[in-house]
Amino acid sequence: MEIYKINKIEELIKDNSYVGRGIVIGKSADGKSAVSAYFIMGRSANSRNRIFVEHDGALFTEPFDSSKVEDPSLIIYAAERRFENRLIVTNGDQTDTIYNALKNGGSFIEALNTREFEPDSPNFTPRISGMLTFENSDFSYEMSILKSADQNGSACNRYWFSYTPIAGLGHFIHTYVCDGNPIPTFQGEPERVEIGNDIDEFADKLWNALDNDNKISLYVKYTNLESGKESRRLINKNK
Repeated sequence: MEIYKINKIEELIKDNSYVGRGIVIGKSADGKSAVSAYFIMGRSANSRNRIFVEHDGALFTEPFDSSKVEDPSLIIYAAERRFENRLIVTNGDQTDTIYNALKNGGSFIEALNTREFEPDSPNFTPRISGMLTFENSDFSYEMSILKSADQNGSACNRYWFSYTPIAGLGHFIHTYVCDGNPIPTFQGEPERVEIGNDIDEFADKLWNALDNDNKISLYVKYTNLESGKESRRLINKNK
């Protein structure tokens, strides 16, 4: 295995029916933009009944048809929020845990040390999180995954990753390896993926590679490191 190989993200997920929820963070090839992306997939009717919506500069999951909501506890949350010079993106309500910790002088790691995987036995879905910290016309980023230590949910293993950005390189972490029963959780370090300069090209590659039956929503953001200007693309399967 080539340890420094940079993969095409569409090659990693095509023909895989269920990679679950995924986060990508990295730097555009020209070095001008910080890039973040978050997508959700779903197998059940309750999980598929969602859309992404922007409110007051934050990204939320919301029901597409509120009359069909069965259990909102693990599927409705703030997926992305900003606190001062930090951008938080996660697959659950730990977004708010991190946000509140930062407000009180805490850190990304300290916040996630208070959380664990989701209580959805037998899958015990991992909580995946990322945070970009902007400073001096550049940024750094952290990622995390909280996973069950065994098939019984007896304990939580917490993994942390800290990155100095490299132009053209991103890191991709997702909740599942593939479909199954129970669903096998993500293994190893976040995968190295190519990050281009064009937000539409990147969003299209990612969205089109996701399984058509199970994909739900995608959100991609390019933040210019000099001006702070954001370019955003939001795609919902439910319209």
